[in-house]
Amino acid sequence: MKAPTDLPILYSLRNCPYAMRARLGIFKSQQQVILRDIVLSNKPNEMIVASSKGEVPVLVVSPLLVIDQSLEVMLWAFNKSDPNDLLHRQDETILPKMLILIAQFDTGFKTAFDKYSSAKRYHDENVAQYRQNCEVYIQTLEQRLNEHAFLMSENESLADLAILPFIRKFARVERKWYLQSPYPKLRVWLNHYLQSTLFSKVMKEYPLWLESQEVVIFGDN
Repeated sequence: MKAPTDLPILYSLRNCPYAMRARLGIFKSQQQVILRDIVLSNKPNEMIVASSKGEVPVLVVSPLLVIDQSLEVMLWAFNKSDPNDLLHRQDETILPKMLILIAQFDTGFKTAFDKYSSAKRYHDENVAQYRQNCEVYIQTLEQRLNEHAFLMSENESLADLAILPFIRKFARVERKWYLQSPYPKLRVWLNHYLQSTLFSKVMKEYPLWLESQEVVIFGDN
């Protein structure tokens, strides 16, 4: 096993969906990283030096390899180790389809969701319309889950883990509406994750790194 000083360093924020996505990928790939939890109002200089974006996640693999896109962190992890075949390597046509689906959520859904979430927060009278804009994407997932247990097939995939953090946020905006919405398969799918050991480990709360300087080893446990 590598000594802690040789492990990649992941700068993360517990409830950020992009950072959550990165942690899910690392955990499912059974990799280990040094986890440094931060808050965006107090960013470590080390993180800014590694990535001028100043946003999480930032994975410092080495001085010459820094990955600051959440999906790229997942792909890095699964290309190193993919014990559950989340890339569905047996069918080379599936990964491109997964990436297209994820891109739709990273662009179209994310834009619609931000407006929906903001409308609810500020009591905008158009909140229902903004929600309906999100539902265009939610309906796609419900249809997929009517066909099989997970988004791409009967088996879990990269797409499930990459989209999960955003559906978790969507479900929390109008909780009462969500629980009565015409998306029963989506609720089953989401609950499967929220009630899992995987989720509890990925969402574990750690001391903020700048305050504690604690070396936290995350993953493969």
